[in-house]
Amino acid sequence: MIIGIGIDAVELHRIEDIIDNNPKFITRVLTENEHNMFKNLKKKRQVEFLGGRFACKEAFSKAYGTGIGKVGFQDIEVLAEESGQPIVHQSIFNGRVHVSITHTDKEAFAQIILEQ
Repeated sequence: MIIGIGIDAVELHRIEDIIDNNPKFITRVLTENEHNMFKNLKKKRQVEFLGGRFACKEAFSKAYGTGIGKVGFQDIEVLAEESGQPIVHQSIFNGRVHVSITHTDKEAFAQIILEQ
């Protein structure tokens, strides 16, 4: 049974500005494992990666019904399967979490479905 659905979009130029001007934001949003993945990427992919993870965490908080605040960025970890498919590796939700991330040159989008 579906418990919640969340979606979020992020403008990538804003993420690029954050990477350049507010590096503390990166460690606030990304878990240690996500940050290790982030560090190994080239700049363009870093922007897409951070934008996608940020959108995932916002979408998760919407699907969970609380918004960011009661659910923190560090409460959700989005890693990748060997194939590259994103997977929610840890979260505060005890059911199944489905995730999809996509991006254009200008925006990143994420959708989360919580299933019990």
